[in-house]
Amino acid sequence: MNREREIFKVTLVGSAVNVLLTVFKFVAGIVGQSAAMTADAVHSLSDLLTDAVVLLFVRISGKPQDCGHDYGHGKYETLATTIIGLALIAVAFGIMYKAAVSLLFWYHGGMLKAPGMLALWAAVVSIVLKELTYRYTVRKGKTLNSPAVEANAWHHRSDAFSSFGTLVGIGGAILIGDRWTVLDPLASLVVGAFIIRVAWKLMKSGVDELMEASLPEDVEREIIDIVSSFPDVCDPHNLRTRRIGNHYAIELHIRMDGTLPLNIAHDRTCEIEKALKSRFGDTTHITLHVEPVK
Repeated sequence: MNREREIFKVTLVGSAVNVLLTVFKFVAGIVGQSAAMTADAVHSLSDLLTDAVVLLFVRISGKPQDCGHDYGHGKYETLATTIIGLALIAVAFGIMYKAAVSLLFWYHGGMLKAPGMLALWAAVVSIVLKELTYRYTVRKGKTLNSPAVEANAWHHRSDAFSSFGTLVGIGGAILIGDRWTVLDPLASLVVGAFIIRVAWKLMKSGVDELMEASLPEDVEREIIDIVSSFPDVCDPHNLRTRRIGNHYAIELHIRMDGTLPLNIAHDRTCEIEKALKSRFGDTTHITLHVEPVK
């Protein structure tokens, strides 16, 4: 399986859904006079932009190491995840600002227009399509071990939740009566807050990786356990770990009997590297420093 080709495929599927929904939602929001649906359409448009980010940066991250990038180009995928988070936050603030303006207008006695049934049906279609797209994308993201694809999957799900909030707001505004048309911008406000929460998690993950954050404690414990299981090896220490795109980097000091022949020590470190790569992937970057037992 070609990883880059599979990432392109899953992203293009999401893009096709986003094009369809963006057009449908804008039409439904304008014709149906729904602020919540128009905001939802903007959210879908942001999905299209983040699809483009994923396609661009994953192609770059798939390049092999070269003289200027000794550790490969995996960080570009991490950068894509961070950009997606930033895009989500920008969309959320835009949605919340527009909702706040409508709420202020209503508070001062203005009459908000009730949305039409087309907007309601657009919300239903969006929820179904986006949830299906999320499930497909997140499954592929985990299989391909791609943080950017998984981040994009959450963008799809945030759109599904956005449409659910829109559905509640539009449905309430239509079914309960003119006094409750305020539910439409209120739904936009809630949707914006939810998107910010999702975006913050994505950005934190991306920034942590760009700042060389260590791998989770349970992963580091597993590394120590694997290394300690080998004979002739003791006191693994000075463990340093980080993530580079879709693979790990592991640096570790170990101690071995100083009287062992060099070829035996070399063979043992090769066995340790093979075991670590078997567990964490062939692209895992491993540096082992051997010290004699004092």
